[in-house]
Amino acid sequence: MIIGANRIMQLLPHRYPFLLIDKIIACTPGESITAVKNVTINEPFFQGHFPGNPVMPGVLIIEAMAQAGGVLSHVTVGDIEPKPLYYLVAVDETRFRKPVTAGDQLLLTVSVDRVIRGMWRYVCSASVDGSAAVSARIMCAPGASQ
Repeated sequence: MIIGANRIMQLLPHRYPFLLIDKIIACTPGESITAVKNVTINEPFFQGHFPGNPVMPGVLIIEAMAQAGGVLSHVTVGDIEPKPLYYLVAVDETRFRKPVTAGDQLLLTVSVDRVIRGMWRYVCSASVDGSAAVSARIMCAPGASQ
């Protein structure tokens, strides 16, 4: 299942400059999702992180993983009303292995570890050109509705 930017914006409340996934290239509801983030030199955070050495902040890679998880949660539960708003509530076992820089294409893979009382725990990884960049376990929980 491929999901483009317009559908992603229907599922998530995030907008520029904080929508951090460009496209979903694979999705199995209830199991896993693979998203793409094209990291361009025009990203607003590169002005200060770091001038002359543009490195994507690790916290934004974690946020991109959480956004991919949010899309997975929404396509899994379907179009329910009121539509839940998922919040990032935990980040564990995070490892930063390689810097992500301007011009990279970040491949985000998020798999469901378990769902408990509406809280989703995911195993996540981010890679560039097949090389691991970041791995983490994250948890998202529904909060107020969108």
